[in-house]
Amino acid sequence: MTYRALILAIFTIAALTAACGGGSATPGPTGQTLDGRTFLSTKVDGPALVAGTVIRITFKDGNVTANAGCNTFGGPYRIDGDRLVVGQIVTTEIGCQPNLAAQDQWVTGLLGGATIGLDGNNLTLALNGIRVAFLDRVVADPDLPLLGTRWVVDGLINGGTVSSVPAGAIATITLTDAHVDVETGCNTGGATATVANGSITFADLVLTKRACDNGVAQLESAVVAVLRGNPSYAIQADLLTLISGGVGLTLRAAP
Repeated sequence: MTYRALILAIFTIAALTAACGGGSATPGPTGQTLDGRTFLSTKVDGPALVAGTVIRITFKDGNVTANAGCNTFGGPYRIDGDRLVVGQIVTTEIGCQPNLAAQDQWVTGLLGGATIGLDGNNLTLALNGIRVAFLDRVVADPDLPLLGTRWVVDGLINGGTVSSVPAGAIATITLTDAHVDVETGCNTGGATATVANGSITFADLVLTKRACDNGVAQLESAVVAVLRGNPSYAIQADLLTLISGGVGLTLRAAP
């Protein structure tokens, strides 16, 4: 074989090897493409989801958490080729109905080495004959606008705890460009509102002067304290959170 023929043969073999290698490798997503994203299940090939539930999976700061309708579980993760590998899994310990407990079990199993694929906003996990398709939460359940939405208080934040509102009490806020209408659960009124840099400044809050029973009076005090504290705000889907110091409110968009 001549020197020229030998060189040609070497390049031919190298090209074929590269082509074969490229065709068989299917790299999975990276931590960077997943980090900070939440995905919601859209289709399950395998066990049927319990009615009214959805699988929510979140990747953040090197950890993955999942919820399928009862407990939340997860742990540190890495992507090994096209596999999702999760370290020691920890879980909350809420008592679940048997069907939800069984669902938690097989969803937890997906974190044990499932094949993972990511195509834009579409995520897939597959393991042992089960395949779940997900869609990025910002597409599947986008954030509602702060302005023009009627937000109903459903939780009172005090430090690290969240308590429910009194049964039957309805407190709401509805913001427009420069105004907020307020229902405290007892009294009604309004204030000027300025939204800037992730916070809301409420000024000149005026309310009616109805007497309130004890539980509703506490709700009103909590709402007024947060509004007067120029709270920061965050929206995720239909949930608005207002925080001022160590206190705050969680609010859901009215149907």
